[in-house]
Amino acid sequence: MGTPVWSHNGIICTGESYKNIVKLTFAKGASLQDPSRLFNSSLDGNTRRAIDINEGESVDEFAFEALVREAVALNSAVKLKSTKKAKS
Repeated sequence: MGTPVWSHNGIICTGESYKNIVKLTFAKGASLQDPSRLFNSSLDGNTRRAIDINEGESVDEFAFEALVREAVALNSAVKLKSTKKAKS
């Protein structure tokens, strides 16, 4: 079985399931604002950040949606910059 990947103009998030947790890893999570402090794993890296969800836990759906929207906006901005450079 493969790892699910959600993308829009680049990778947004991947999902992995383990015995006790589900891990959602945001490819550019270190560049995202996380005022609700959903990120609770992979905090030492320079690029990725993850949310580990233990069995029975829930995630603030509005904060999660905000992270996804911000990740999409970041990917779109990066793609727009690279498109403009290629046309120059």
